[in-house]
Amino acid sequence: MLSISKSVSKAAFALAIIVGSTSVMAAPSAVKPSLVLQQPNVSLTLANQLIDATMGACHAEGKSAVVAVVDRAGNLIALQRDDSVGPHNTDAAIRKAYTALSTKTPSRLLANNARANPDSNNLNTVHDLLLIGGGVPLKFGNDVIGAIAVGGSGGAMQDESCALKGIEKVMPTQILMPKK
Repeated sequence: MLSISKSVSKAAFALAIIVGSTSVMAAPSAVKPSLVLQQPNVSLTLANQLIDATMGACHAEGKSAVVAVVDRAGNLIALQRDDSVGPHNTDAAIRKAYTALSTKTPSRLLANNARANPDSNNLNTVHDLLLIGGGVPLKFGNDVIGAIAVGGSGGAMQDESCALKGIEKVMPTQILMPKK
């Protein structure tokens, strides 16, 4: 009889948890919609399309590369690396993409500005920022929704060129950042 009582008690406890969690899950309806963010972001499908177009742009110029796409929070969404690209370029591409996203600036432009401005020289000490060209923010309307970066294609200018060509093919209406 005692074990039946324990089973009933456990079942009642479980039911109480379920009922209690239902009321917690219903609570968001009490939150004002204006307090809930709804932000555009890079999807896996978009990331893969950008990578395919960017790799195609590099390959059309006889270059191999690694391409990384991060979402608006800086999380890696997709990455592709040619067989002949050195392993350090994978980390570089991820960090360039993160840099472009975080600063909302192409990484080459940021690197140039940091070299020209002594107050910005310490940016190279910020963890995960990489002041080398090849990272480009991705815009949707006025929002930066992520970033793409290329590494290992033959230098910062070449890396950025491949990224810009990939963006132009997949997101032709994106307002591209000015080249300086």
